[in-house]
Amino acid sequence: MIDVRGMRRSGRGRAARSLVLAALLPVLSGCILTADKLDPALDVPDKYRAAPGRAHAALPPLEWWRSFRSAELTDLMEQTLAANLDVAAAIARIVQADAQARIAGAPLLPGLSGSGSVTRSRPSANTGTNAIAVTDRTNYNMALNASYVVDFWGRNRALLRAAESSAAASRFDREVVALTAQASVANAYFLVLEAQDRIRVASENIKASERILKVIQDRFSVGGAAPSGSAVGAQGSGSALDVAQQASLVAIQRASIPPLVQQAEQNRATLALLVGRTPEHMRVRGGSMYRLAIPRVTPGLPSELLAQRPDIREAEAKLAGADANVEAARAAFFPTIQLTGQGGVSSAMLSNLFAPGSGFYSVAAGVTQPIFDGATLLGQLDLQKGLREELLQNYRKSVISAFTDVERALIAVQQLARQEQLQREAVAESRRAFNLSEERFRAGTIDLTTLLTVEQTFFQQEDQLALVRFNRLQALVSLYQALGGGWLPPRRMTEDR
Repeated sequence: MIDVRGMRRSGRGRAARSLVLAALLPVLSGCILTADKLDPALDVPDKYRAAPGRAHAALPPLEWWRSFRSAELTDLMEQTLAANLDVAAAIARIVQADAQARIAGAPLLPGLSGSGSVTRSRPSANTGTNAIAVTDRTNYNMALNASYVVDFWGRNRALLRAAESSAAASRFDREVVALTAQASVANAYFLVLEAQDRIRVASENIKASERILKVIQDRFSVGGAAPSGSAVGAQGSGSALDVAQQASLVAIQRASIPPLVQQAEQNRATLALLVGRTPEHMRVRGGSMYRLAIPRVTPGLPSELLAQRPDIREAEAKLAGADANVEAARAAFFPTIQLTGQGGVSSAMLSNLFAPGSGFYSVAAGVTQPIFDGATLLGQLDLQKGLREELLQNYRKSVISAFTDVERALIAVQQLARQEQLQREAVAESRRAFNLSEERFRAGTIDLTTLLTVEQTFFQQEDQLALVRFNRLQALVSLYQALGGGWLPPRRMTEDR
């Protein structure tokens, strides 16, 4: 143990006590500056409730859009990554954040500057008590200036960490923007395909409706006579009503096409914006949704999602930066130690500027301790604590939202796959019923009302199948997006290759 009384009896003891206090200062400051750390307290489930099969089976590939087996979609995705304007703006924000990090790190290094001056002066002859000879004076001066703030309390280091965390967050933000743009491209492209498929269905339905209308018009043109044993009331105004009913169905089918054309063309324009082009220079061939492959995707473990979702990583980086800002605000309460120095040469004659005896130097050390600032520093500390608390809650919400997004997408993918299967069965049965109804109507064994009912049901079920197919594709895109895009291959697989 140290005898403090003995130290007080001599100057040597006072010096030792000063050394002990100096040695304890970093420890004490560390205790003060590292206090009040926040714990995110995340609730991470063991597995997803709606996850099928093994957790690691068929994880999304890095270029997940290739799983749909569409060359045009792949080309659009590559153009998006290369030319999307939102992605370009996000990259510019990365450049800004890196520059801010360099600016924040500058105080950790000494500041050096050089200066040179030439001064020519003439004093007044009418000043002073004695008359002096007026002569011109010239002075040449060159100096190197240095200054350094000792980061004893770690404030500058904390500010640097905050800036570096902001730069990391900007990189994750770029990934968020890119993933959002990719999902938008996929959905817009699928909307084009959906419109084209529904247009084809509507066109085929129009042909079928016109074929039946031709039969009804032929019957009406010969006087409305129905075949022997017909259940069709085909006399006078009854036949005219039959013609009007079927013509109305044909008109309804024709009216359904312009909105679909509008949907296809508007989504082509949307794709042009997403790939950074004008609509006039954008061509999308399209095709059919039914030609696309349906990938099978499993989500992996929920704990892996924390490292995979770029928005979670961005929120985590922002929280780390806020924590560093709190540390910097707390360190501002302590003294600031600054070292300055200057050295150079000075002479009244240029030829003697570098001669022996022309050199000069000065060294200084200063300490600044805030005493009263109207609670400015305390307010800044509370402000940073409040910002950190806000970002902590945002981080927790982003984690829970990520698990929710995956669960919702998994449920949608499963149920829409089942719905599409059932809808295909409904279309097959309604088509069979329509074909039989058309045959019996031509034979005169059923009336037009029955045929119209079966016909409308068949048309609606075919159109509904296209909607279900689109919803299923959109759910797959939502699942990819909820999982954070494509997953890097496991290390062991990379090493095996």
